[in-house]
Amino acid sequence: MRHQRLIVPVAIAAVAGLTLAGCTSGGSTPNDPGGSGEFAGTTLEVSAAWSGAEQTNFEAVLAAFTAESGAAVNYSSFGDNAATTLGTQIEGGSPPNVAMLAQPALMNQLAADGNLQPLSEEAIAAVAENYSQSWVDLGSSDGTQYGVWFKASNKSTMWYNADLYDQAGAAVPEGWDDFLAQLQIVADSGYAGISIGADVGWPLTDWFENVYLRTAGGDLYDQLTNHEIPWTDPSVTEALDVLATLWGDDALVEAGAAQRTFPESVTEVFGADPKAATVYEGDFVAGNISDDGTSTVGENALFYDFPAVNDSAPAVVGGGDVAVSFTDDAATDALMQFLASPAAAEVWVPEGGLTSPNNNVDTSLYPDDTSRQIAEALTGAETFRFDMSDLTPSAFGGTAGQGFWQIMIEFLQDPSDVAGTQQKLEDAAAAAYAS
Repeated sequence: MRHQRLIVPVAIAAVAGLTLAGCTSGGSTPNDPGGSGEFAGTTLEVSAAWSGAEQTNFEAVLAAFTAESGAAVNYSSFGDNAATTLGTQIEGGSPPNVAMLAQPALMNQLAADGNLQPLSEEAIAAVAENYSQSWVDLGSSDGTQYGVWFKASNKSTMWYNADLYDQAGAAVPEGWDDFLAQLQIVADSGYAGISIGADVGWPLTDWFENVYLRTAGGDLYDQLTNHEIPWTDPSVTEALDVLATLWGDDALVEAGAAQRTFPESVTEVFGADPKAATVYEGDFVAGNISDDGTSTVGENALFYDFPAVNDSAPAVVGGGDVAVSFTDDAATDALMQFLASPAAAEVWVPEGGLTSPNNNVDTSLYPDDTSRQIAEALTGAETFRFDMSDLTPSAFGGTAGQGFWQIMIEFLQDPSDVAGTQQKLEDAAAAAYAS
């Protein structure tokens, strides 16, 4: 389904209505010669991490901007080297007009160093019209708006093998306690309730973040992320206690989780010889299922939202890519306004591979029911928070064999030691934030 190609009209009202003054932004010879719009003769440089199909689809978005505005746009990929590449370009006095960043911390650092341009009043208005407050906040630094979130990921999806659920008589759960009950029904049928892959710790940190957001709420989530409260706080105790109700139940969790890779955990559920009926992770699980080739996303490979805890409101933990600008000119501002409009995302959405956080994107354009469900869960969440481990110092939240990752593996292996786990997390966090 991901390969289905739909041709849709490109309605670019956000750009068509612009009456900004012309500019002369420098740049190399563009791949697209531009059009006859207001910014004809102007060249913009745009950078992101995307390559392959993602690059092709994003270049179609940029081509739509060119067709209406007249500004030609060159795209370049910095791969996984955003900070290094942009730092070198800034130092040399030639940053791109616009870049897509996957790390809010990098946006904050570039803003603090004075390298980013704040959004114009018109761009701020476009963001306010099309995005929830969570995304406005994520695009802001020290009270100033710099970013437009163009691409998002939903890491609050629980994937299940519908064949095994139906065979066992299990159903989509209505909350955490019911979730455990449904896993038990599956286990009683002869399959493990859930498969976990935790040979490295990042899937486990995602588990914690989802439970913590639901038990503690967004404000405490932010405080813990910034280490404004310690990991010995009672709110962390509650979240770890909730996780222990699952991780400490050998009847529900497939054995060998600490040695299993994440891709293997998906195969254990959706492969030719399934051992378990459920696996947790983000919307990218769909790609792992498709690669395996023995189950079909949208048919027997389905998902439900991460279960509510204590009747918590809909919430999503995720990631994404935020557009920021480095130059103060009318054409760059026009592009930022366009990226904040539903029309920009609607160029890419039908092609698959884009989940838009823009509330006003027409969800009927998503190429299949599963991608539509993922997007609607994201935009419908009352609370959205960025992946916590991606916001913390990498020594704590992003390094294999230490910090958050390693300590959560140890907790998976012994969920009875909640207090000891909290102290280890606090010691590791204090050291990382102090360095």
